[in-house]
Amino acid sequence: MLNKDRWNEILEALNANRFRTLMTAFGVFWGIMILVLLLALTNGLKNGVIKDFGDFATNSIFMWSQSTSKAYKGLPKGRRYNFKIDDVALLKEKVPSLKYVSPRNQLGGYRGANNVTRKDKTGAFSITGDYPEFIYQQPMDITQGRFISYSDINEKRKVAVIGADVVKSLYDLDEDILESYVKINGVNFLVIGVFKKSNSNGDEEEDANTIFVPFTTFSQVFNYGDTVSWMAITAEDKINITDLKPKIFSIIRKQHTIHPKDNRAIGDYDLAQQFSKISGLFSILTFVGFFVGTLVLLSGAIGISNIMLIVVKERTKEIGIRRALGATPFNIRTQILQESLLLTIVSGMAGIAFASGAIWLTNSIIDSIGPIDNFANPAVDIKVILIALLILVLFGVLAGLIPATRATRMKPVDALRTE
Repeated sequence: MLNKDRWNEILEALNANRFRTLMTAFGVFWGIMILVLLLALTNGLKNGVIKDFGDFATNSIFMWSQSTSKAYKGLPKGRRYNFKIDDVALLKEKVPSLKYVSPRNQLGGYRGANNVTRKDKTGAFSITGDYPEFIYQQPMDITQGRFISYSDINEKRKVAVIGADVVKSLYDLDEDILESYVKINGVNFLVIGVFKKSNSNGDEEEDANTIFVPFTTFSQVFNYGDTVSWMAITAEDKINITDLKPKIFSIIRKQHTIHPKDNRAIGDYDLAQQFSKISGLFSILTFVGFFVGTLVLLSGAIGISNIMLIVVKERTKEIGIRRALGATPFNIRTQILQESLLLTIVSGMAGIAFASGAIWLTNSIIDSIGPIDNFANPAVDIKVILIALLILVLFGVLAGLIPATRATRMKPVDALRTE
């Protein structure tokens, strides 16, 4: 393998017809480049779609009450009901595999009527009553102060954690935010924290226009009593929340006297199920990318094999002379395989380098123009590059194997007779 004379012979052979060598190498160059770019684009789409899920714990569901669709135990069809705070404790008791059960209430919205004032400024914001666990379900950056605590919950403190856009709307530049007051529907709340969201599951602007207050305070101040508008439920890491849904729904139906087969009485959005579907789709796309790229790469390898057959035919007399002078079939086979591998690997590495440059350029453009919907950070893992190189080496060996075998089957006498 390290024989200097042999490598000189190989380079001379490839240099003998440079145009043919370049055109042959281009097939492998193109194949490996297409393979890497396809996988990078697939990852870019995957990253963009997953980004839309935001930071919310993906092993979660949102659950809310709806009208019943079946009469049951004397209660009419179409009956409205509400979740209660007791339902939260019941779910935690009956389903120990649940990591977080966060009851939530919501008031208004930033697209609705003005509901928050501070001095002479007003704004319309989404006011949510939450428990401290919610920050683990939907992580956020607390830029100032802190999030809601259980002491706030237990003492029903009138405190608030406000979003970055709330600050922009209600505060002047360089104005102190912490320990100031905002008035929500006429009730004063002390600001204890400011948060921002880098991304969210669908509406980054709405998150930035949200104000969090303790759930118990919300219920008391805004007369919600023990009503719960909806719940954010997260399962333990090794347990799929989708598998727990039937049990959760069964407990709620029994608690609120709902027909066991009434599938419309409880509304839900299964984030884990949606995430699983997306992950499955992109696993298929990744496989398709590998399959198509490998086929394109194979076509390049076939081109190299064909050219090597022509080279062997052109050098038949040379091979006969070398055999007559004592070269073994192994020596001949090794040289042909080395020529094939060199051509394949060099052109393949050039294709990988070109694809890497294209990926870097794409990321630079995205950074300069800003986020693109459903597309972010196209990249390829180093493991994928190593797999591509292994495929490349395999095809290089296969491309040279047939010509090398043909060369070693020649009898020296027959080869010398060839004109």
